[in-house]
Amino acid sequence: MGEASIRDLRNRGGEVIERVVRGERVTITRDGRPVAELRALPRPRLSAATLLERFRSLPPLDPDRLRRDVDAVIDQSL
Repeated sequence: MGEASIRDLRNRGGEVIERVVRGERVTITRDGRPVAELRALPRPRLSAATLLERFRSLPPLDPDRLRRDVDAVIDQSL
């Protein structure tokens, strides 16, 4: 969890909010003491029908290509 002073929030509020949007909880401090906490709101839940629709719209997976891609980034000496 990160910290930001009230001055940071005033001067660089957009950057602080971006940290929160990325999932970081940010404690806001005044004179070095915590006074508030910023956190992202929970994402709305998706229905099963929406999830299935999104899954079906994905391109087909080529297992051989996936293996080649994984092998290309994994250290083979491990």
